[in-house]
Amino acid sequence: MNQTQDYFKQTITNQTENYQPSLNRNYGTFIVENLDFNSFPPLKSEFGALQMLVPHETLLYKSVNGIITDDVLLATLEADATKHAILNGEDIWRWRAQTFLNTNSFNGFDEFINKLVQYLSSNKKRKRINIDYKSFYNGNDDVIISAQYFNKNFEFDNSASLSIVLKNKDDDSIREIPLLLNNGNYTVDLSGVNAGLYDFTIKHNSESVTASGSFQILEYNVEQQFLNADITKLKTIAETSSGSAYFPSQIDEMISALISDNRYKTIQKGTKNIVPLIDWKYLLGLIALSLFIEWFIRKYNGLI
Repeated sequence: MNQTQDYFKQTITNQTENYQPSLNRNYGTFIVENLDFNSFPPLKSEFGALQMLVPHETLLYKSVNGIITDDVLLATLEADATKHAILNGEDIWRWRAQTFLNTNSFNGFDEFINKLVQYLSSNKKRKRINIDYKSFYNGNDDVIISAQYFNKNFEFDNSASLSIVLKNKDDDSIREIPLLLNNGNYTVDLSGVNAGLYDFTIKHNSESVTASGSFQILEYNVEQQFLNADITKLKTIAETSSGSAYFPSQIDEMISALISDNRYKTIQKGTKNIVPLIDWKYLLGLIALSLFIEWFIRKYNGLI
């Protein structure tokens, strides 16, 4: 095996050991459930490390005497445009038998094997993130973008961490907003975002899986939403305010009605403001006193 492929290398020791499986809870290629791996009997495997030479994802680790190691017991990988699974152990039939003893059925183990085979046999190019959005939104609409995320086995994953990177093409500003799981979809509410053109990318925060799109939010103008007058409502307003409704062809009638209506007579107002000749009374008193003193001095000196 070491000489026929370049994906892994097994250390040769010519010794074997029994290893129990330990499930990797962070495994995300497909969903593993309804199996109690801790109760499964150990598998016989070569004693020595299994060195992985390509990127992979470990599904089961080796456990010895209750101690979980970093050695691979079962792993999946993608290399050279093909999918592979590595089971580094023998006698897996014991797991199926133990499943029957635990649950009185083989279904749990068979479903696990079916998912593994489905992953290995699927070569279709499908999108793992499907987006639902509109190309245009009115300024007063709810701007909701929803997405569905699938694992590598194309099962809906409700434990994924997704976020949207929103770029405004007008000012090149960028925002990143997390998506929330709501009724089987990951959604984000962008209501309140300014009008303009936007590019966006929805990405998985721990995997290199993305999906992109673009949309435009239109300016909202209330007056532009109604191109025709509502005649019924206008007549109702005119009647409740003791007025009348006129059409463009009735301009002369409207002018005559305005001229003859006493409520619109011309009103002239006047304002009278009386201001004394000299506002400064103290100055007037000072001038009068100065004239009196001058007259008294002239009188005293016989000049008058």
